[in-house]
Amino acid sequence: MTNEQLKHKLLHNLQRVRRSIKWIIFSILSGIAVGIVGTLFYFCMDKVTGLRVANSWLIFLLPFGGLLIVGAYHLLHDEKDSGTNLVLSSIHSGDRLPMRMAPLIFVSTLITHLLGGSAGREGAALQLGGSLGNEIGKLFHFDEKDKHIMTMCGMSAAFSALFGTPMAAAIFSMEVVSVGIMHYAALVPCVIASLIANAIASYFGAEAELFLLDGVPAFTIGSAVTVSVLSALCALVSVLFCIMLHQAEHLYQKFFSNPYIRIFAGGCFIIVLTLLVGDQRYNGSGIALIEPCMEGQVLPQMFLLKMLFTAATIGAGYKGGEIVPSFCIGASFGCLFAVLTGSPVQLCTAVGMTAVFCGVTNCPISSLLISFELFGYQGMPYFLLTVAFSYMLSGYYGLYHSQKIMYSKYKANYINKKAE
Repeated sequence: MTNEQLKHKLLHNLQRVRRSIKWIIFSILSGIAVGIVGTLFYFCMDKVTGLRVANSWLIFLLPFGGLLIVGAYHLLHDEKDSGTNLVLSSIHSGDRLPMRMAPLIFVSTLITHLLGGSAGREGAALQLGGSLGNEIGKLFHFDEKDKHIMTMCGMSAAFSALFGTPMAAAIFSMEVVSVGIMHYAALVPCVIASLIANAIASYFGAEAELFLLDGVPAFTIGSAVTVSVLSALCALVSVLFCIMLHQAEHLYQKFFSNPYIRIFAGGCFIIVLTLLVGDQRYNGSGIALIEPCMEGQVLPQMFLLKMLFTAATIGAGYKGGEIVPSFCIGASFGCLFAVLTGSPVQLCTAVGMTAVFCGVTNCPISSLLISFELFGYQGMPYFLLTVAFSYMLSGYYGLYHSQKIMYSKYKANYINKKAE
């Protein structure tokens, strides 16, 4: 090796070291900043949920809360905000991600949950973290590709702080953008930011959601077939949920072109649904429904009603997310399957949650990791089988239209199409 070649190699290695140090520093910064905001969001969500549960009359203010949400977005000139779709689009196609998304999604999600809308919180976390991460990148004059990594870094941190699943949070933001391609350049930043944000949330007392399984049955041919059938059915449920979400938005826009009238009508529809049901179990994120499902307490219509409530809420323009509702839908369907077939209730409930989450997000690795963090490792072979079948059989449907399916699920073909 000549001196010139040696010099070039040393300079190249030095550049790699400098770049590694840069990402370690900025992932720590992102983890701290987004972790603090995410933790604040966690406690605010916990507070407004408690207020809603204690004051059931607040549901009657939902239409007026909707007017506040639309008014806030109009005031900040963000009427065409597409939520998580915009975050994903900003990563793979360079769309502008405004900083105002962070306060808007923060406040509007709190309003939605306080007044009884049916929505999750992780979708809001992805928007909140993504916009904050992107803003840090802009503040330090990163180029477009590095800003994309900072966006994913922020998404991981917010997801981790809010839900307490650092493994899944670190991988999810890399996996959800382009199905079939992982942005491994973001691995170290996302992992560090996720772990730091989770540590901050834990330090301040944010509790992770855990549903550890008792007495997982031995993995046999019979139990494998049962889980495979349930996973296949859950894949169909996930497709139905995605169709309902997208069709609800289309129908609202078709019949109510004015966003103020649209969201007011949606709020009224949720009130009517709530009165017909007779209680508010389907309002909010639905996380409270999972524990009874783990104990075998389920109504046959529970998963359908949660899908209807969520589609009616999100489609009208209320803010939040679809991930926790998908867990609730999967839990109730899995529990119903267990009750009808005499299968182990806890295992089927956990499989249902994992399968529907995988089906609606098209993220099998994240789904496997989140199943370990939520339910423990005892059910590993079942969860592995679950994500495989759910991913394959859920087709190209997904929660986010901006998600790109880069490779076919059935052949080694490059297809580069958006999720349906």
